[in-house]
Amino acid sequence: MSTNRLEAFSDAVIAIIITIMVLELRVPEGTSFASLKPLLPVFLTYVLSFAFLAIYWNNHHHLLHTVDRVTGPILWANMHLLFWLSFTPFVTGWMGENHFDSVPSAMYGIVLLMAAIAYYILQQTIIASQGSDSLLRRAIGTDWKGKASPILYLLGIGSAFVTHWVAQGIYVLVALIWLIPDRRIERVVGK
Repeated sequence: MSTNRLEAFSDAVIAIIITIMVLELRVPEGTSFASLKPLLPVFLTYVLSFAFLAIYWNNHHHLLHTVDRVTGPILWANMHLLFWLSFTPFVTGWMGENHFDSVPSAMYGIVLLMAAIAYYILQQTIIASQGSDSLLRRAIGTDWKGKASPILYLLGIGSAFVTHWVAQGIYVLVALIWLIPDRRIERVVGK
């Protein structure tokens, strides 16, 4: 199987996830700027979640450009990633509606952690199916971002029970680390 179907399906699922998130945003009850203030936590959580989904969509796109053929294990690893990403609207809404309280903030971090682990599994599955000299193996190198992210998520999850603002800061930090364009795959595929 070519990567076209897998990429199109994944794109559609991520688009649906984003659509569900935006539909969860409620219209304010007033017409002044002050009526927006109670919605700020929900909006900020939406922005963070949108950024994470955009990062996954972008990196997933590049990841699939290293694949020669899609195997059954790759399909299942991809579904595993989409499974964890599909929880994003739930934890986004829960955390935003409860003003970043401890348990919703920790659950948000758990979903981010599980998505990061699922992405790692997908990477490793692609490398295993494409061979030890695969484009992806050469491209990811030491993968410091991929190794640092789960550690930071674990710190965020733990800190959610001490002070949820530290957890939010850690989640934002991970997003900022990944927002810096990662050209590793583009360099290898372009050669």
